Amino acid sequence: MTATTLKNRYHAALRAADFTIDQAWETYPADEHDRWDRLFRRQKQVTSGRACSAALQAMEALELSPSGIPHMGRLSDKLEKITGWRVVPVAGLVPDEIFFDHLANRRFPAGAFIRPEAEFDYLQEPDIFHDIFGHVPLLANPVFADFMEAYGKGGQRAMQLDQLHNLARLYWYTVEFGLIREEDGLHIYGAGILSSPQETVFALEDDSPNRIAFDVRRLMRTKYIIDDFQQTYFVVDSFEALLDACYQDFGSVYADVKGLADYEAHELAPGDPVLHRGTHAYFDAGGRRNGLAGVS
Repeated sequence: MTATTLKNRYHAALRAADFTIDQAWETYPADEHDRWDRLFRRQKQVTSGRACSAALQAMEALELSPSGIPHMGRLSDKLEKITGWRVVPVAGLVPDEIFFDHLANRRFPAGAFIRPEAEFDYLQEPDIFHDIFGHVPLLANPVFADFMEAYGKGGQRAMQLDQLHNLARLYWYTVEFGLIREEDGLHIYGAGILSSPQETVFALEDDSPNRIAFDVRRLMRTKYIIDDFQQTYFVVDSFEALLDACYQDFGSVYADVKGLADYEAHELAPGDPVLHRGTHAYFDAGGRRNGLAGVS
């Protein structure tokens, strides 16, 4: 687990055995509600026409809006009626086994704190805006909701098989940084992109990154970077296809990739179904999001 920082006012909150805390929604000051509103308005505008249709529809169904920081209990009551999922508040990142147990039981652990004003554009740990604007909407999509439950159960098995590093790459390149092909072109569904104004544009419109069709074995051999834009994005044809690829015993998948060399984040592999071959111009120029670092 990554330790929370003093900028996170929940860092000393009392934790239950499953690491959940009391959101204490009534204690958010007015300036934090205002910060949510400004983050929401900006990102809703940037993702218009870029986010996948399922995410946009889900935001409407869940009534997410710039009307103050969401109350996770009330939000969960809406979400549970749609797909059976709930959002549970946590102080920060939780241990892997706790995280997988939550997902396997249709609970999404969301950070309760909101970023400070000084890190309005970018921060190092996921906050309530990243988790709720980025992750929660697609939990209202029945197919994606099933995928997330399957991922949680798969994580429990991966820990037993000592293959967690491979499964973590699946989460990174789908749940956090995935693209989907729709009738009018590529769109965003990964939460790390959906919650970032810079990466929303970069992932779809910049010539620098590779964009290749999703393949679970290829993806599990691909390294990723955590402090900059992604050098490669994997594209799924549909959430049904993603779920189908992951509704399997990954034991044979792990056996296939075990011992094989990893690919660097920027590399293309022989036989890759390349949708766009990246120029890497942004990365060759030094990258680092114009000096920003962390999680949008």
